[in-house]
Amino acid sequence: MIVTTKKLFEAAYGKYAIGAYNINNLEQTVGLFRGNLQSKAPFIIQISKGARSYTDKLLLEGLIRSADEVFPEAIFAVHLDHGDEEAAMDCIESGFYSSVMIDASHEDFETNIAITKRVVEAAHAKGVVVEAELGQLGGVEEHVKVDEADAKLTDPRQAKEFVDRTGCDSLAVAIGTSHGAFKFSGSQSLHFDVLAAIQKVLPGFPLVMHGSSSVPQDEVKRINEAGGKIKGAKGVDATQFRKAATLGVTKVNIDTDGRLVWTRVHREFFRDHPEVFDLRKPGEVFMQAYADFIAEKNDYLGSTGHLDEVRELVSK
Repeated sequence: MIVTTKKLFEAAYGKYAIGAYNINNLEQTVGLFRGNLQSKAPFIIQISKGARSYTDKLLLEGLIRSADEVFPEAIFAVHLDHGDEEAAMDCIESGFYSSVMIDASHEDFETNIAITKRVVEAAHAKGVVVEAELGQLGGVEEHVKVDEADAKLTDPRQAKEFVDRTGCDSLAVAIGTSHGAFKFSGSQSLHFDVLAAIQKVLPGFPLVMHGSSSVPQDEVKRINEAGGKIKGAKGVDATQFRKAATLGVTKVNIDTDGRLVWTRVHREFFRDHPEVFDLRKPGEVFMQAYADFIAEKNDYLGSTGHLDEVRELVSK
C-alpha cells in the first residue's frame, strides 16, 4: 500500500526512524520488499533523477506498482530523492509519487525558499508532500556534488523561518553526514547539538538525515578481496540512528550501502563461478542478501516490528 511520508512520520516521530532506500532495478525492488516484510517494517522507496533515467521512469514505476500487488502487506511511500524543480514538478504531475524532495540547498537562502515554495504549492494541490533541504552535505551522489570544504551545517536560526515561509512537510538537515562511499575525513561526526537545536525551534516537525550509509568495513573488505579497489571508505555509525530519532529524525536515507551489497555479491559470485553467464544466478543471491541487509538496517533504525501499528494508523 502506497501512503504519504506524512503518515509514516506521524507514526514514527520521537520513537524510531523510517528507512528510505534508493532502488534502480528489479533485484533491488524485490529485495527491498522482502527485507521490510521480513522485519515487519514500513519503509520509503527513493527514486533519484539518475534512477528515473537509467532506463525509463515508467519502467521503474511499473516495477513498484507490480511489487505492490505481489507484496500486498507492505506499507511504503514512493519518494523522489534530490529532485530539482523540473523533476519535482514532473513527479507531482505523474500522479504516482506520494512524496517529492526539492533540493535547492545549493542556492542562496532566499532563492532556496522561492523554489521550494513553488514546488510545495504545486505538490499540496495534488495531495503530495514535500521534503526540502537547508544546509549542504559534502560528497557526491549522482548529480549532487559538494566539496567537503564547502559543506555547511544547517543553521537552526534559519530552519524555522525556512519551514514557515515554504510550507514544506519535512526538512533535510546537514548535521555532519556525507554523500557517497568516501565519507568523513576522520574529523567529522554527527552534530547532535545542532540537531537538538533544530528540534527545539521546530518541535514535532519531521527531520531527515541524508548520507546515512554506514559503509560496513566487512563489505568493503570482501569487495576488495574479490578484485575491487575501494579505499578510504567510512560512514555513519548505525548505532547512532536511534539517538537521532529521539531528536526528531524520522527518515534516514541509505543508498551507498545497498550498492556495496550489490557489488560484493556480484564480484564474489563471478569470482567463485567463472563458468556462469546466467545473470539470474547472482541476481537470486543478491535479492536475499539485500533483503537481509534491509532487515538489519531496520533493526538499527528501530522500525522493525512496527508494520501492524502503522497499518492501523493509515487505515483510520
